[in-house]
Amino acid sequence: MTGGELLIASALDAMCGDPRRLPHPVRVMGRCIAWIDHRVRTICRSSTSLRFAGICLAGGLPIMTYWIGAVMIEEAEYFAGWLGSILSIGLASMTLAARDLWDHVRAVNGPLDVGDLPAARRAVSMIVGRDTAELSESEVARATVETVAESAADGVIAPLFYLVIGGAPLALAYKAVNTLDSMIGHQAARYADFGWASARFDDLANWIPARITAVLLIVGAGLTTGQLEQVRNGWRVFRCDRSQHPSPNSGSPEAAMAGILGVKLGGTNFYGGIAQVRPILGKDGRDAGPGDIMSAAKVMAAASMLGVSIAAGCRCLL
Repeated sequence: MTGGELLIASALDAMCGDPRRLPHPVRVMGRCIAWIDHRVRTICRSSTSLRFAGICLAGGLPIMTYWIGAVMIEEAEYFAGWLGSILSIGLASMTLAARDLWDHVRAVNGPLDVGDLPAARRAVSMIVGRDTAELSESEVARATVETVAESAADGVIAPLFYLVIGGAPLALAYKAVNTLDSMIGHQAARYADFGWASARFDDLANWIPARITAVLLIVGAGLTTGQLEQVRNGWRVFRCDRSQHPSPNSGSPEAAMAGILGVKLGGTNFYGGIAQVRPILGKDGRDAGPGDIMSAAKVMAAASMLGVSIAAGCRCLL
């Protein structure tokens, strides 16, 4: 993938987002994972067999996804070079989620602006896994800001990172890893064994991109606001608090965003009625408010544009 193709793919994502009426690789992956999950349960009964099946799935699906993407592009190039380029751009754009993230954030922010808290709760439920029915205005804002920070990593910067290294096929393989983690890599008892490998693979795949994202968010904040204090505070909280998060990766962009906005992230969340208490990131900050939602989105957009520019430049040099 050339630098020009990467720029076009990013522009296509920014303009169109996720076309709902077209087949999307992530939706196909999701259906495959759900089908395999159902089949595995009828065969594997023991903890050991479930973990082995999970390891096979965590390694097999990304490898298969990479192979299918590479073969599709190679076959398209065999007929015409321009056809392979178009397919590569189209597939690459589908690995990016900057526009969808922006649209989801606006869907939460709009109701909050007019005081419609129930609608804001419904909107935020589309982008978070926690219980949202009883969230306060501040908790809705906090949930959205946390999602913006985390999704900037796995929805934008990580795909760009893998597009630079291995083009659309490798970025698609990363999306397979990420989709596996979101579907079966969480801590629910059902997936303790079957999803163990998916969670570990996702931790590994996001280790570098998460830290790059934090740095880009901090730089993006400086470019967006021109306030050096936000940059300094973002860097300070990133360095001091990132390791407090239970995830080895999510803490980096979330801590950076907490420092940039001067808010507290983390705390008590409910999942299926069960409370989970997470350490506070940005302990000296204030509670998040509705105004922080679009501020976080603008910082994310600036970081995304920086990431695209750097990624395209790297591809031009390779």
